[in-house]
Amino acid sequence: MAEVNLPLGGGFALGRIGQLSVNARDLERAVRFYRDLLRLPLLFRAERMAFFDAGGQRLLLGLPERPEFDHPGSVLYFEVADIRAGYQALVERGVRFEAAPALVAQLQHAELWMAFFRDSEANLLALMCERPRERPEPEAAGPLASAAER
Repeated sequence: MAEVNLPLGGGFALGRIGQLSVNARDLERAVRFYRDLLRLPLLFRAERMAFFDAGGQRLLLGLPERPEFDHPGSVLYFEVADIRAGYQALVERGVRFEAAPALVAQLQHAELWMAFFRDSEANLLALMCERPRERPEPEAAGPLASAAER
């Protein structure tokens, strides 16, 4: 590969994340969970890995190659349009949630709801949903608005 001489910082910037990885202890069990319970499309398999399509993001399930790679991963948050319907569908398929969906934040124009569950390998996952608020919070009035009201 040719050496590239860019000024410090240069014009280089990272793009979108191409793939996320989740550790598995039993790959066959993990494939069944993600394919059959979460219903993510299985893209392809390799010797110690399976690749899924998670809404356009590639998700790799794999057996750790070395002990230093055998650790808990980040929490994966799956966006759903209706958290109650998603929760109910997954419960009916045998997914065990830590708790029912809960409101975690009031945003200006939406409510953020989440429900956490574990996959077959004990990795923490979550459903997330931003539901529009019925009436958005009024914008905070600044000093100019206060003066105009007087």
